[in-house]
Amino acid sequence: MKSIQFLCLILLLSFGAKTQEINLIPEPVTLLKQSGFFNLKPSTTILLSNNDPELQRLGRVLAEMIGTPTGYRLPIRTGTKTTINAIVLVLEKTTFQVVGQEEGYSLEVGRNKIEIKAQTTHGIFNGLQTLIQLFPKEIEANAVQRVAWNIPSVSIQDYPRFAWRGMLLDVSRHFHNKAMVKSYLDQLAKFKYNTFHWHLSDDQGWRIEIKKYPKLTSVGAWRVPRVGKWWKRPEPEENEATTEGGFYTQEDVKEIVQYAKDRYITILPEIDVPGHSLAILAAYPELATVPKNFKVNPGSEFYRKVENSLDPSNDKTYEFLDGVFTEIAQLFPHPYIHIGGDECYKGYWETSNNCKKLMEKEGLKDTKELQSFFVKKVEKILQSKGKKLIGWDEILEGGLAPDATVMSWRGTKGGIEAAKMGHNVVMTPSDFCYIDLYQGDPILEPDTYGKLRLNKAYSYEPSEGIDSKYLLGGQCNLWSENIPNKRQAEYMTYPRALATAEVFWSAKDRKNFDGFAKRVEAQFARFDVAKINYSRSMFDPIVALVDKQIQLNTEVNGLDIHYTFERGIPDNFYPKAKNGDKIPIPKGADQIRVVNYRDGKPIGKILLISIADLEKR
Repeated sequence: MKSIQFLCLILLLSFGAKTQEINLIPEPVTLLKQSGFFNLKPSTTILLSNNDPELQRLGRVLAEMIGTPTGYRLPIRTGTKTTINAIVLVLEKTTFQVVGQEEGYSLEVGRNKIEIKAQTTHGIFNGLQTLIQLFPKEIEANAVQRVAWNIPSVSIQDYPRFAWRGMLLDVSRHFHNKAMVKSYLDQLAKFKYNTFHWHLSDDQGWRIEIKKYPKLTSVGAWRVPRVGKWWKRPEPEENEATTEGGFYTQEDVKEIVQYAKDRYITILPEIDVPGHSLAILAAYPELATVPKNFKVNPGSEFYRKVENSLDPSNDKTYEFLDGVFTEIAQLFPHPYIHIGGDECYKGYWETSNNCKKLMEKEGLKDTKELQSFFVKKVEKILQSKGKKLIGWDEILEGGLAPDATVMSWRGTKGGIEAAKMGHNVVMTPSDFCYIDLYQGDPILEPDTYGKLRLNKAYSYEPSEGIDSKYLLGGQCNLWSENIPNKRQAEYMTYPRALATAEVFWSAKDRKNFDGFAKRVEAQFARFDVAKINYSRSMFDPIVALVDKQIQLNTEVNGLDIHYTFERGIPDNFYPKAKNGDKIPIPKGADQIRVVNYRDGKPIGKILLISIADLEKR
């Protein structure tokens, strides 16, 4: 009986090794598949090359990552003598000879040993993320799984294309608590993001404790509760209780900063000024050009009707910002502080006598130059705290501050212009990098604006038209007008954040959308185990009216399109179209219903759309 059980175990291990595919995201620089596999056992040892404290910590991190789903408590040793069946972490400056690629690593998986080598512990950490992706999907579970823990034999050399690989999370429009932020950071680290852009203030809420200005959180962090379509929500009423919101204490921030640091992510704080400042004015109305009883906005339309910009002619504005940035600088080790600078409505400045006097005194010809005056003063404040200024591309208007870095969001033009002026840039054009946009047909998706499909996000090329000397990298942005909770944040983030992770990490000549889509689908299975939400919109039909005919498309290849103009529910017995086919509209037809199939099974959502709606598009 024992011999039969042993034979069954051998067959199970062999089957697992033969069927396990390699679907890494982001794609490594080089990956060589080899025969065989490494079988993780309870006796497997984690061996560290030296006593470096951070390497020792990473050894414990690896043991914990493996321990939860396997139930194994792997021993950790330090030394140079390799035992059989070991995972070896080698920190050695001479082992990875790619100049300037401190995040690079090599990963060798053999039958008896796994070895990760890197110049830095950041490189070791990146190698660990790749190693975990080589495990069976059950490694993502938070409880013990009974599977064969086989890791396919590979040889990998890997390093990032760009140094700045960022993700923005807006916590002003909807507050996301500390646990959610940590969970989000965990996922970003898996895909080798290294910058977390934290949008901490806006018209809809101020989210960080500033001890010198307590009303920022006692007043500015709270608004009246509202649901419904953003920008259509009822305005606050007089004396209505402000019960929706929240903020992070400075102790919370320190905890999250350290949590991110442990995952080799630096946090870029953003305090959005001089526009997008209604939450500030609700707390300190004296900083407006016309002080009044301001209220934190709950998602109602207010632009141009209510002032939401700080007064650039008031010395108290700069005194306030000096106090705020003093505390921000002490909390965040990132070399930059983001000051926003976008979408600043200047109508109230134009009618302000004090602003007019300042413009005349400083020789400023218009309010764009007045905003530039403001940004330059703020840059000096930040420099006095040992920080550098970064802002959205509007800070170019009226003259760029001397040492500013530009984050280009209104397309690529701002980034290209700033680079030509000798300024560093981070590229995040909205038409490629805004993951709060529709990712499928709007009929099938939650309310938002604009559209960004997965294949377009993946097609982005950050270096186009830019001198690489000034290109720090790029990021994608999750604005949270329509992101009320963690599950919706995950749905909008994945899989498009996988696309940008690869855009900013992997070699340009390795990009292939069909191969990427296959790897994304494999990642979906891992998300299922981890209970991470995601969108399957890449499998949904794409319907358009072209030349007075219905054109049917799919985003990924290998799908069969079935449709009907009748009132039935189509399945794979209904008429079939190929990708790109144009279908004549039958006389009297007022709608079409479409569904995609693969291998005889439905995949994606059924799309029902009227011919009238298609004509409007």
